[in-house]
Amino acid sequence: MSTLAHVFEAAGLATVALGSVRKQIEEAAPPRGLWCDFPLGRPLGKPGDAAFQTRVLEHAFSLLNATEPVFEEFAEKISDENNEALSCPMPLRTNKDLHPALDEVRGLRPAYDRAIAKYGNRAATGRVISVDEIEEALATLISVAEGTPWKEAGIPGGATSRVVQDIRGFYEVAALGLSDHIPSAWAGTNWFYDETLGGDVVLKARAAIRDSGEERQYWYYMAPVDR
Repeated sequence: MSTLAHVFEAAGLATVALGSVRKQIEEAAPPRGLWCDFPLGRPLGKPGDAAFQTRVLEHAFSLLNATEPVFEEFAEKISDENNEALSCPMPLRTNKDLHPALDEVRGLRPAYDRAIAKYGNRAATGRVISVDEIEEALATLISVAEGTPWKEAGIPGGATSRVVQDIRGFYEVAALGLSDHIPSAWAGTNWFYDETLGGDVVLKARAAIRDSGEERQYWYYMAPVDR
């Protein structure tokens, strides 16, 4: 975004770049930059806190008055514990004939729909697959985890990391429908990989692709680097 700001400014469009990584925004040196010390993925700070988000936007828009390049720091900081995980009730098995992870996905769908109705489609599916295709996509990863070469498994678009983003997005939104609060930025991700059957499938599929000798680009971004 900071790099694109230079392009837009050259075309006559005033910009303000918000960034959560100080070094990144400083090195890109946008014409107007605001560093917000917030968890990644939450550029306006606290979810559901309109007053806080308004303060961030007001500070950002105030930089439009600058006639020279400017870099400022938002006054308030938000800390986030990367090791926090969600604690929410999981649906019971309903179809013993299905792979447990697929049964889990079906069981989570009502919670997903509740969260979408309440919060909107903020971090859900749509990069490669729709919510109705989550089960089928997860089935392809199950086959990879069980030994099918990933290029023969029918992963939608052959896009392993993007498909995983859609699956993870489904789970994280469903978690909002299961819990009674908005979790910290990494809690949903940690819950997906550490506590769910779907996350376990993703990690096993990733390991299978890696161990088959495939290039790093095909498996590395299926999970955070510490997994």
